[in-house]
Amino acid sequence: MTMTVRDLRPQDPADVEAFAHVRHLAVPFMLWTPAGVLHRLVHTDPDAHYRCLVTEEDGEVTGTAQIGLAHDSPEPGQGYLNIYVRPDRTRRGAGALLVRTAEEHLAAHGATRLFSWVLDEPQNRVFAERRDYRPSRSAYFLRLDLTNGTLPPLQPLPPGVELRTAADFADDPRPFFELDAETTGDEPSDVEAELTDYEAWIEETWKHPLLDRALTTIAVVDGRPAAFSAAHTDGAGRYATAMTGTARAFRGRGLAKLAKNASLHRARAAGCTEAFTGNDAGNEPMLAINKWFGYEIRATEVRHVRELA
Repeated sequence: MTMTVRDLRPQDPADVEAFAHVRHLAVPFMLWTPAGVLHRLVHTDPDAHYRCLVTEEDGEVTGTAQIGLAHDSPEPGQGYLNIYVRPDRTRRGAGALLVRTAEEHLAAHGATRLFSWVLDEPQNRVFAERRDYRPSRSAYFLRLDLTNGTLPPLQPLPPGVELRTAADFADDPRPFFELDAETTGDEPSDVEAELTDYEAWIEETWKHPLLDRALTTIAVVDGRPAAFSAAHTDGAGRYATAMTGTARAFRGRGLAKLAKNASLHRARAAGCTEAFTGNDAGNEPMLAINKWFGYEIRATEVRHVRELA
């Protein structure tokens, strides 16, 4: 057995496909496509020093890592490493090799605190804790069966409210960006994020190959975007909520629920068979909304933190 670690080869379609496949096997509740993996690798801000790593065992890709600095956080020195190994190739050294390589890279670029999402399974938590990572907040992966499940009926729109799609903002996405920026800043997280660069958002978010502009739904109140539900699709019947949020001035009116319900109904009509989303374990309002839709919790992940000396 020969185990090696290297960077993903973006010019090699088979290598990118292998990366996405390992991720799908390890975390089937997220959408992993070669186009999505490649887009993030190419378009992440250079200040993030972002890398995709793979381990190979006798020529087979067995483990993956996405690593970088939280360049959009107001607090410097925060890095992340999210590592997933094929479920049938664990306990062979791939994870340890990826962690060591990732930590060396992040420390060399000034990281002093590292964050990593870890699936809430005993062997994974032990692996993290042995490497001085301590558990922090938790989050859930949720799934909705769009084929056999029953969506709540579409609700009548309140006066002054209309539902538009992201496609309606194709000529000028800036109002959508401003709404996304405000809600992202309020999202529960260990690492604060600030969306301030419109051009970077266009490249990273608006042009993301999985963003489905026809299904992404925006509630507009008296002409102003007030709430939204961003949809990703993989072209194979899988739909994922990339972000749902409401501007501060419009919260408490059920607008995000209206937007997400409309998006899910259109997704089902378009042939999507299952929907995925993720929620911070402490985000009770959004968990209640997703329970109302019929989502079920399928897995838990725990964010772990390590302070570097």
